[in-house]
Amino acid sequence: MADDVHTGPYQAPVGVHDVLPPHSARWESLVATFASIVGSAGYGLCQSPMFEDVGVFARMGEGTDVVTKEMYEFRDRGDRHLALRPEGTASVVRAYVEHRPTTPWKVWYATPVFRYEKPQSGRYRQHHQLGVEAIGSADPDLDVEVMVLLADFYRSIGLRSVNLVVNTLGTPHQRVAYAATLSAWLTDRIEALDPADRDKVGRHPLRVLDSKRPATQAVVADAPTIIEALDDEALAHFERVKQGLIAADVTFSVDHRLVRGLDYYTHTLFEFRCPALDAAQDTIGGGGRFDGLVEALGGPPTPAVGFGTGIERVLLACDAEGVFAAPQNTVDLFIVDTVDGSAARDLCAELRRAGLRADRAFDGRSMKSQMKAADRSGALFAVIVGADEVAAGEVTVRPLRTEGEQRRVGRHDLVPSLAELLDAPDPRRIQ
Repeated sequence: MADDVHTGPYQAPVGVHDVLPPHSARWESLVATFASIVGSAGYGLCQSPMFEDVGVFARMGEGTDVVTKEMYEFRDRGDRHLALRPEGTASVVRAYVEHRPTTPWKVWYATPVFRYEKPQSGRYRQHHQLGVEAIGSADPDLDVEVMVLLADFYRSIGLRSVNLVVNTLGTPHQRVAYAATLSAWLTDRIEALDPADRDKVGRHPLRVLDSKRPATQAVVADAPTIIEALDDEALAHFERVKQGLIAADVTFSVDHRLVRGLDYYTHTLFEFRCPALDAAQDTIGGGGRFDGLVEALGGPPTPAVGFGTGIERVLLACDAEGVFAAPQNTVDLFIVDTVDGSAARDLCAELRRAGLRADRAFDGRSMKSQMKAADRSGALFAVIVGADEVAAGEVTVRPLRTEGEQRRVGRHDLVPSLAELLDAPDPRRIQ
């Protein structure tokens, strides 16, 4: 253990952040919305470890920055070489290889991911991803399904100016052949590239296409495209994908210079971009087909497709478009007990068990203090219990957010009365 003594309050490390109430309620709502949408298509939750054998992630592509520069690697006390998860797909594929569930295996996840990179808007050294993976089918209609699900998720939270960009990389063999052609073409023009991109030409030429540096962009504007390396079968796969998107009324554009930062993609790949964000950080989600990754992790040849979308980046896009605001309240009812607190204690338990959201103050505060707490909570109604109410076997229900008179309600009629006020069914009638 370190011998140095820290003085003063601790703070979070550089590149990470805390998510606190009430903002965290927005996260809860986002994850719940995502789970509902993908769950309607048969995707179930997959919860996998945040760290794996480093080899699981090395299979993503040893020439990529994620593997060579950004992974958090360590050796545990058993001298096992491990790494924190830098993305969601590899762990899900490892779980598939280990457990061999029935295919098609359709799962979703919500997970933190870790990359040692320069913190930027919406991207931290620990950020958070939602995603799906569908393993076991080569059908291009499955590519369409995952893209439509992601498009529908964005629509459901109010995003309207998100653009889908698609491309194809064909088979692994065709990708390798194209990479060789591209590398040779770029080598002849290497001096015109930005110096920061020149070392990619030999080890990872497709990443040059993804550069945001103006000098490199000017060069690759005339580069050969992957479409020239594809056979009829690969072209037919991509055509089926485009037809499916059109049928689903999902607007898209084709960019044959689109690549993504990991080596496992084959055939379809895609990105969703939000033009309301800065161009360097405008991608809010993406994915594609990765038909070789299962085999690379020790399984049989198995096709697969999926996507990931960053929670922080999605919420930035929502802020830019002025949609999906944080919930206004986390409770519906606030119990104000001016006697001894026992009524607040018992009512909260009863109301919560009936499916209503209720809170209270503690430490014997005055009625004025409790009413201030009720207002801060965002509750719609205060349920007031004083000596008069206890004697009459009643409570006083006072509106906090709308015009209206307070009313006295019998103690035993409280749950159905509150359910009616909240425009909800009486929870006691739901069997």
